[in-house]
Amino acid sequence: MLHKKLEQLGAVKQGNFWVDCETYHATGNATGQPSKLLYVMHNSETPLSCMALFEGGPGLTADANFDVLMVKLKSHFQNAKGHKVESRGTRYKYCDFLVKIGTVAMSSSARGISVEVEYCACVIPGDCWNLMKEFMQSFLGSNTPELPAVFTNKAEGLYAPVDCMDTMSQYLELFSKVRKQQVLPGSGVR
Repeated sequence: MLHKKLEQLGAVKQGNFWVDCETYHATGNATGQPSKLLYVMHNSETPLSCMALFEGGPGLTADANFDVLMVKLKSHFQNAKGHKVESRGTRYKYCDFLVKIGTVAMSSSARGISVEVEYCACVIPGDCWNLMKEFMQSFLGSNTPELPAVFTNKAEGLYAPVDCMDTMSQYLELFSKVRKQQVLPGSGVR
């Protein structure tokens, strides 16, 4: 339905996209404190990069060989099996807007829908939020979100599409919500 609404607006398909997230937990925590989780994420928009974000902490961007490093660090970080979450879908272009609509899946089971909207003509979300909101209302209706916290918490308010860390933080927030969803037995309701 969202695809149809975008196409009726005049948006043009520009291929597919994907974002995935693997979860790792630290092993052998000697301090007695609960270990933080490490999220390793990939994005089709930056295929030669890999993002690693610590739970509630810093993040880094590395080359795609970071996955090989994680295998070598298996005595320190264990992959949390069954926690891989991904969003895959269609990429649309409409004037200066880039829109990605995807299916969020965990363990090959569809768990929700993701909608990513980028206004390519501006890097300060606060300055163009009203325009973005109006555009999103044209196909999301009353489901249009408020300005994401990742931007309201930034002092300078700049969005840096080059490193895509802001985008990945938002996907991580979405994926965390998906992981916490409980499927009700005997129904398709989540």
